[in-house]
Amino acid sequence: MTKNKIYDILIRYSIATAGLAFVSVGVALSIKSALGTSPISCPPYVAALIGGLTVGEWTAAMHGLFILLQVALLRKQFKLKYLMQIPAAFVFGFLTDAAIWAFSWIQADSYAAQFALMILACIVTAFGIAIEVRSKAWMIAGEQTCVVLSEVTRKKFSNVKIIFDCSLVVLAAVISYAAFGHWLGD
Repeated sequence: MTKNKIYDILIRYSIATAGLAFVSVGVALSIKSALGTSPISCPPYVAALIGGLTVGEWTAAMHGLFILLQVALLRKQFKLKYLMQIPAAFVFGFLTDAAIWAFSWIQADSYAAQFALMILACIVTAFGIAIEVRSKAWMIAGEQTCVVLSEVTRKKFSNVKIIFDCSLVVLAAVISYAAFGHWLGD
């Protein structure tokens, strides 16, 4: 491998990590808004409310399950490069916890403040995803799982993504109801 190739890989993964950092900030801001969070963060957030692990730790664990699902679906077609999702899961989980800690001081006391925080969270998350995708480095397991499901089912990625995200929200609601006896956000 040439020095230029190594440099290119380091730059791409650094940019991808910056993208994950922005996405993590978006997750933290959406949680602080108390108006909801992205579908991929719903189950880890609810699980963290139950206890045991942090949002970031649950995020990494959930992404680990997604990777196992990909292995089960793809079997011999599972590519070695997909294993980069493992460090991405840990980095994303760590950055999510760091962002939640960094913004622990924020108090959105009015609906207007909560709404502004949610809008900011959406903008920051979208920016982070754009950076992550453009880096052409690692992809977090939630997104890669949608790609795999799309390939295996031969359905459009956009349709699979919508069903996947809705399933995560329903899963979070079921976990919430089972643990607390009501839907969070009531």
